[in-house]
Amino acid sequence: MGLFTELKDSISRAASTLFSEEDPKRIGIYGPPNAGKTTLANRIARDWTGDAVGPESHVPHETRRARRKEDVEIERDGKTVNIDIVDTPGVTTKVDYTEFLEHDMEKDDAVRRSREATEGVAEAMHWLREDVDGVIYVLDSTEDPFTQVNTMLIGIIESQDLPVLILANKIDLEESSVQRIRNAFPQHETTELSALEGDNMDEVYDQIAEYFG
Repeated sequence: MGLFTELKDSISRAASTLFSEEDPKRIGIYGPPNAGKTTLANRIARDWTGDAVGPESHVPHETRRARRKEDVEIERDGKTVNIDIVDTPGVTTKVDYTEFLEHDMEKDDAVRRSREATEGVAEAMHWLREDVDGVIYVLDSTEDPFTQVNTMLIGIIESQDLPVLILANKIDLEESSVQRIRNAFPQHETTELSALEGDNMDEVYDQIAEYFG
């Protein structure tokens, strides 16, 4: 009887290990609008699956619904990290339709887009509170990171006890300042990159493996 119990426990432990290793972790890509979240999501997806996650644009709130790319296997140092990428809409405290008029949109289209963007912010917050196992937080290193949205989101991530990797994006631009982001959130390590150019992606993948593997 003791042998049977021991055998059953061994099988149970092996099955638990198997399923925990095969079950991809959902990693949400968060940050303010136009920080380069979708560019990063597409870079990761193309590098490891050959496919894109969604369209990129210089127009704010191009991503207005969360998009998910499943079973992205990232190999580092002989080990494989299996994740689902969730590209979320940019979070902001206010979506004003007039900002879309500056991009040659008709008023009706601008109003519709602002409404969809507002709904997307609510969806992103739902994912953050309910459905992600970790966060990649993308910031535009040419912009001031000391904002209400960034402080709020980092606070929520910390309260959820989620692992978070902060990325200072757009280092290919002359006005980039990675140190400004490091100063804003000194409690977290910041990794610099250019998602558009692919600069420093090897280090980003090392960090993803370390944080979410």
